[in-house]
Amino acid sequence: MVTLGNNLKSLRKVNKMSQKEFAERMQTTQQRVSEWECDKVEPSLYNILKILKVFSITFEELTEGMEE
Repeated sequence: MVTLGNNLKSLRKVNKMSQKEFAERMQTTQQRVSEWECDKVEPSLYNILKILKVFSITFEELTEGMEE
């Protein structure tokens, strides 16, 4: 099953960014990024918008493959 966490991790790796680097760009902690990627916590709408900016992607691209 494709999840937001899976997509986020894939995007980060495609962009050759460590969790630490991504956390710094997001102004959050590496632990929080890990929680998002493991689907323990969903990012807030504010953070989703920041994710879209960091990767220059659309919401559809971020949620690609996810089921309702």
